[in-house]
Amino acid sequence: MIIIGEKINGSIPSVGKAIAERDEAFIKDLAIRQSEANANYIDVCASVEGAQEMETMEWLIGLVQSVTDTPICIDSPNSQVCVDCIKFCNKPGLINSVSMEGKKVDIVFPVIADTDWGVIALLCDDSGIPSNVAKRLQVADRIMALAKEYGIANNRVYIDPLVTALSTNEESLSLFVECTKELLEKYPGLHITSGLSNISFGLPARKLINIAFMTLAMNAGMDSAIVDPTNRDMLGNIYATEALLQIDEFCLEYINAFRDGLIGPVKK
Repeated sequence: MIIIGEKINGSIPSVGKAIAERDEAFIKDLAIRQSEANANYIDVCASVEGAQEMETMEWLIGLVQSVTDTPICIDSPNSQVCVDCIKFCNKPGLINSVSMEGKKVDIVFPVIADTDWGVIALLCDDSGIPSNVAKRLQVADRIMALAKEYGIANNRVYIDPLVTALSTNEESLSLFVECTKELLEKYPGLHITSGLSNISFGLPARKLINIAFMTLAMNAGMDSAIVDPTNRDMLGNIYATEALLQIDEFCLEYINAFRDGLIGPVKK
């Protein structure tokens, strides 16, 4: 499982406060803890408006890179900000994200074409999130055709089929699963990712829904997720599911994660 650590995001109240107060120690601690929990990428999202965003992103990325060499996932709704922040990064990471909304693909794909950068692509367009699998796949086909045009290999693209709230759409999981299976069959090497916490929006005990979704989505072929890697319950579920799905040979990763104290009871 490719884990994209979600904790450095200004929309989280404690992080927003740290950004406003320029609390370097707080941001560095979040980066260190996610890296130590074996995050493959650390998502960095300023969640501030206007001219402040670039300056804040440079500050955040610099802090993360001062304490870990885990690659950065540049996260902004503004595609131009995403590509402009590439120069702040010490090594290739991920762009989060593009879609068929507006000119997002047109801005990002030419810049990353001849690089090792990966990109998260959301299956939505100017009409919003398609209501069925067929329409989402049409969006995916348009994205992948453009990726091919720019020489961006399938394994550099992380498609997010998009998860809607289970509380308002009981078919949310089945839509995600069907879309995932179709995409992986059509585009070998493609990654499937998700900001999966949307599934539990509006429900009590949200972590139970999130963990159950993670297991079922992984069984369908999802191999990446934007999650909190310091959440021991979620991390333990990921390692256990990989072992059960024969992704983790002889359960070695599961055993090592337990020995390293990443999963299981907190060591005293």
